[in-house]
Amino acid sequence: MSFADATIARLPRPIRPFAERHHELIKFAIVGATTFVIDSAIFYTLKLTILEPKPVTAKVISGIVAVIASYVLNREWSFRNRGGRERHHEALLFFGFSGVGVLLSMAPLWFSSYVLELRVPHVSLTIENISDFLAAYVIGNLLQMAFRFWAFRRWVFPDELSGDHERALESSLTAGGLAEALEDEYESGSETGNVTPLRRRRIPRQLGDSSEPRVSKTS
Repeated sequence: MSFADATIARLPRPIRPFAERHHELIKFAIVGATTFVIDSAIFYTLKLTILEPKPVTAKVISGIVAVIASYVLNREWSFRNRGGRERHHEALLFFGFSGVGVLLSMAPLWFSSYVLELRVPHVSLTIENISDFLAAYVIGNLLQMAFRFWAFRRWVFPDELSGDHERALESSLTAGGLAEALEDEYESGSETGNVTPLRRRRIPRQLGDSSEPRVSKTS
């Protein structure tokens, strides 16, 4: 059982059928949870140390690192059966849409910090940290996740199972594929009675079955 299937098996029964029909969404959510841990660790490390007065800057840095990890995990696991684009084009679109996602996730944090002014000394440090978490990771990440999942499926990894189609086309052009085509032609010719040149070469000459006139040796 794969990790995604094991995760689905642990979900509540009412939502399990939906999850079984949407494996990509479950894998994307698992990748999102992983990058969430990465993002959170870097964000709070920076915010509580060298970037204490600049929470937005700390969020940008942590978001960039999380996006890089997200690209690797999504490409190699979540959307591994999709593709169809050249690697540099795919990466450019991925980071472009992820950048838009980072901006979306920053918007609630910017609003709570500079519009609502939920910062020390206006509020306590505990309230500041709680508001930062809710704004950046609950509201912001929900906005970012919805946008990125739609954009990745629609634009970054658009063609499902394209790799399998390419491999099938490649195999049909190999010597094995051509041999199978000749064999099919040979079998169809034998069924209809239309013997192809390949068929004629493969028919052994039988003794006493020659169309040439026989010459008697006693004459």
